[in-house]
Amino acid sequence: MKALFAFVLLLVAIPVAAETVALRAGAVIDPASGTIERNQIILVNDGMITAIGAAVSIPAGSRVIDLSHEWVLPGLMDAHTHLTLTEVTGDAPFESFYIKESTTYRAMRGLHNAQTLLDAGFTTLRDIGNSGEYAMQDVRRAIEKGWFVGPTIIDAGKIITPFGGQSHEIPPEQGSFWKYEYLDADNAAEIRKAVRTNIYYGAGVIKLVLDNSPYHYSLEEVRAAVDEAHRAGFPVAVHVYGGEAADTAIEAGVDSIEHGFFLTDTQLKKIHDKGIFLVSTDFPRALLDVIGTSGGIFPPPEVLAPKILDRLTRAHRLGVRIVYGSDIVMERPGQTRADLMFDYLAVWKQAGLSSMETLKGMTSEAAQLLRVDGTRGRIARGLAADLIAVPADPLADIEVLRRVDFVMKNGRVVRQGVRGTP
Repeated sequence: MKALFAFVLLLVAIPVAAETVALRAGAVIDPASGTIERNQIILVNDGMITAIGAAVSIPAGSRVIDLSHEWVLPGLMDAHTHLTLTEVTGDAPFESFYIKESTTYRAMRGLHNAQTLLDAGFTTLRDIGNSGEYAMQDVRRAIEKGWFVGPTIIDAGKIITPFGGQSHEIPPEQGSFWKYEYLDADNAAEIRKAVRTNIYYGAGVIKLVLDNSPYHYSLEEVRAAVDEAHRAGFPVAVHVYGGEAADTAIEAGVDSIEHGFFLTDTQLKKIHDKGIFLVSTDFPRALLDVIGTSGGIFPPPEVLAPKILDRLTRAHRLGVRIVYGSDIVMERPGQTRADLMFDYLAVWKQAGLSSMETLKGMTSEAAQLLRVDGTRGRIARGLAADLIAVPADPLADIEVLRRVDFVMKNGRVVRQGVRGTP
């Protein structure tokens, strides 16, 4: 009996080799270099890409997945999501989105949306705030622990703003309920404390709102946020449309401008020269007509839609580093958030971006902004096996991204087949 027990212990102690998965890819697209390689073998072991090439040998006993008629590319990224937030469309007050929902409920919605987007091919998401009492931190932790399958998530925690969050003209007797979503910070010291608070609770990026109100942060105040975040190793994203507030953000050296709908050529050139990313959130007109002004957050659709297209066209012409971000916070019958996110592809095409440039903004360029380029964003040896496949050439028609039929996340096959099927 003792000998049998010792033998069992020995078996338990022997490590089990991870399964090697071999993908036969008809074509592999690398948006970072703008290249396409045909008839590639991709080996994946323990969540990582261990080899790629036309002459790679498939080890005996490997699990072979035939994608020989598919176009394979890195998993998609969206750098501006609000996964726990569902907007009341039209011109409803902004606060109506969240005042009747608990953080627990918001977390469940966030997990649901994250999994829906992973199924559609988005393997990395940056959640940019509006998640109650840090709901997305818990969603991220649950995914990282393996309790649920989901994308890589970089989340911002609570959005830092001058007094009032993104609310307007709330009667004093209602109290400052916006603190459920925001951190009020009205001088450099308070901003530094707000940055530290978010980092303490697990944020991976710091977000500020600059021009939501007639008052906005000074250069000294934005620099305080940038200094505090950068010293701790975190990037700073700023919600700003244009004007003096945009000048302040650019001068302060933030990492990304979110929206920037009214940026001038002079401002775009400065963004380019400083290496700041533009997360352009290019809403199609049809979506703007449904969203309305988002309770006063946005200008009217007839004003905003042409401004978005014009700004994106000029930013592309001037060589600004453009990263895909959707800012989808709505539901429509018969459409997932992913369906709505893919509607932005038409705006990028109309603005003159090629399919390869669009893919770059959704993969390798986004990975650099999100600071995950050392592990994700390309299909290369030593990187995480986050990849997708589509049944036709997305360089010939970028809309093929709507037909993602294979998703692998960290080496695990999440879906193989038409969306909605096993």
